[in-house]
Amino acid sequence: MPKDTDEGPLSALFGIVKPSGPTSMSVVNEVKQLVANSPLFVEKSKLAGKGKQKGKKGKFRRDAVKIGQGGTLDPLADGVLVIGVGKGTKKLSEFLDCVKEYRTTCLLGCETDTYDSEGKQVRVAPWQHVTREQVEKALEQFRGEIEQVPPIFSALKMDGMPLYDYARKGIPLPRPIEKRKVTVHELELVEWLGNEHPFRLPAQKFSKEEQEAMEKALQGVDANVSIKDEPDVEVPLEKPPTAFVLRMKVSGGTYVRSIVHDLAHALGSAGHVVTLQRSRQGRFALEPREDGDRACVPWEVFQRALADEGPADDEGRKEWEREVLSRLEVV
Repeated sequence: MPKDTDEGPLSALFGIVKPSGPTSMSVVNEVKQLVANSPLFVEKSKLAGKGKQKGKKGKFRRDAVKIGQGGTLDPLADGVLVIGVGKGTKKLSEFLDCVKEYRTTCLLGCETDTYDSEGKQVRVAPWQHVTREQVEKALEQFRGEIEQVPPIFSALKMDGMPLYDYARKGIPLPRPIEKRKVTVHELELVEWLGNEHPFRLPAQKFSKEEQEAMEKALQGVDANVSIKDEPDVEVPLEKPPTAFVLRMKVSGGTYVRSIVHDLAHALGSAGHVVTLQRSRQGRFALEPREDGDRACVPWEVFQRALADEGPADDEGRKEWEREVLSRLEVV
């Protein structure tokens, strides 16, 4: 158990299990509503505006406590999100470059502008020919130290302009997108879903004009680039494309979506991410199994507290505070 809270508010790191849907920032802001009203983390002199109704959270001073997160998860993604409170915020940078583990589902048949199911269809491609054995063999080229090209639909800038502007406006890239070296420590196929799954291709599609603009942008560095549909005419339209699940352990800065996108190309198809879970971020994990690992607090714990913190125990701690105390790392 951490130090006695009578000594003063805690500075700490702890992991939460972010759900799929909300942004990481919205999750942090909701957690802050609780943390900023808790004597565990805030000096008593800064606790202000407590709710008059028993168990209800109140307003908080914006300067009551510092809180942040150590590596954003996109809305689609769920899993480990490391939270820093107080002096713990100064430790968050170490989680940007740490080793991370992910579990992701790839759906073949089309690629999207965002490389995941949140985006628009860019093009469709054959998938019926892809077998489990082909996937397992193709994974070999993505293990170890590899070079990744960031997606053209990203906020990375080239000559002061975001890459996505080149793609949307059909402006030829002045030079190739700079590759990044990353390390894929482990990569394996853990589940073959075949056609037995609920996933479908995104409803929104690139128009012909959007395809031509993206093609023109990429042809600035590769004249042979072609963004054209290659539908699998032998497959009934109502039959869903093949899907499979990958598990990977990677270095910081690795684009999981790019691995899925590039793997699908290596298979002579197209593909995108439909589920993405971060199962480990440094020493914080969904399933602790190594010395020094720390479990994460389920999001449901915070949801209940945001609705009603409930009664305190004999030590004056609410349920959510006890759950966090049992998993946090004092800084």
